Amino acid sequence: MNVLVVGGAGYVGGGIVDKLKPKHNVTVYDSLIYEESYRKDVNFVNGDIRDTDKLLPLLDKSDAVIWLAALVGDGACAINPELTFKINSESVKFLVENFKKRIVFLSTCSVYGAQDGLLDESSSVNPLSEYASSKVQAEEYLEGTNSIIFRLGTLFGISDEFSRIRLDLVVNILVTKALTEGKLTVFGGDQWRPLLHVTDVANAIDHTIEMETTGVFNLHYQNYKIIDIGNLIIEKIPTATIETTPMKFQDARNYQVSSDKLLKETGFESTIELAKGIEEVYNLISNNRIKNVNHIRYSNQNFLEKYGVT
Repeated sequence: MNVLVVGGAGYVGGGIVDKLKPKHNVTVYDSLIYEESYRKDVNFVNGDIRDTDKLLPLLDKSDAVIWLAALVGDGACAINPELTFKINSESVKFLVENFKKRIVFLSTCSVYGAQDGLLDESSSVNPLSEYASSKVQAEEYLEGTNSIIFRLGTLFGISDEFSRIRLDLVVNILVTKALTEGKLTVFGGDQWRPLLHVTDVANAIDHTIEMETTGVFNLHYQNYKIIDIGNLIIEKIPTATIETTPMKFQDARNYQVSSDKLLKETGFESTIELAKGIEEVYNLISNNRIKNVNHIRYSNQNFLEKYGVT
């Protein structure tokens, strides 16, 4: 298959490209917003998703499109809500109007907001941010198309050798803080998050890209309370301590999800454990493989606040 990975140079895309390129003819289309270069041995086109004249010929040549391009994260998307919806939602409308083959789209479990109980794909959405709201709108544009939509849990771990790691994700940043500051700060702690190793995103796409299955699917490994994540990290780094503070009012998300639908309809189940992701980040940071863990390039929000999107 000719597979176009739009936004494939980033944290999530790196592992997806590595997984697919032995089996498919992969082309990456990316603006390199967070990157200085793209060195992976794969077809590459530098471009913005808003540059439809450049994107259309690539769509015409593709049998499947994996649409990763987006502004990601509540804080990053709150900087410029109008731009968020243009990139995260209206670009998907363009895709639907101009591509009629297989689409793989990444949404987020953040669409559920704050709800009690175990949530499945029939549960109501309750977006609490521009990020989540823009993904809900994108899902609506994809309704009735030949698309599979993954609502991702909170990512953790390392994707590939080339892409930048995100250190603004709860597991990755807590491990980093435990190593570099000797403590990790937990806001609240009783909030639930459905965790997902970034490599299991690639595994799920590899498993389903040639299937005819369509619709919305939760994708996560296991639900964890934030405080339990902290305790697991302390087991790995016993010299560190946990500091608990009242929950930040800006982030009221609290939800548990079920991914049983995905297992039932496709046979896929996430298997990469939280301990593996903790170990990956531990090895990276403890061996001083990142010169400055506080550099803004490792945080979507901090980077965009300084440089924006042009």
